[in-house]
Formats: sequence, structure tokens, C-alpha cells
Amino acid sequence: MDGDSPEALGLLVRDIGEAGVAEMAGSPGLAAAVDQHVASLKDELGTPGEQELMGYLRRFAEEAFDRGWWPDDTRDWEFVRIVAVCWMMRLTA
Repeated sequence: MDGDSPEALGLLVRDIGEAGVAEMAGSPGLAAAVDQHVASLKDELGTPGEQELMGYLRRFAEEAFDRGWWPDDTRDWEFVRIVAVCWMMRLTA
């Protein structure tokens, strides 16, 4: 992401997560995929708090963008992972 600040990355990730969480209500397939990612994240992170989830999300997104990922397919693995972390943050709030 050329020239983007950490704030811009955060806004983009927030927008992806919020859009995905909203989409879950009408998409049982997405909701099921998010549930699987949540289970995987709990196995990996335990019971993380909001700060730990934010740190994970920032690292994950930076690595994904560095690999050339861009959120143009709402069913790809990275998108679902971001939505899962955002969903977990809502549950911890």
C-alpha cells in the first residue's frame, strides 16, 4: 500500500471488518466461515482482550498487504480472518 499511514490501514481494516460483520446476518455461509476462524483464533490466542486482538489484526493486515493481498473478493481467506477478528472484538467489548 503505497504511502498509506498506519491510520489509513486501520480505517481500511475497520471498514472491511464492519462490512463483513454486517454481511454475516444475511449470509449463513460467511457466518459459518467466520465461526471457524474464531475457533482457530481462540486455539491460537486463548481468550484475547481487545488490545491483543487489535495487535493481531494490525500485524495480520500488514502482512497480507505486504504479500499483495487486496480485499476484492469477500470470500477469500484474509477477508474472513479480518471479519472474524472484528467479530471477536465486538464480543469482548
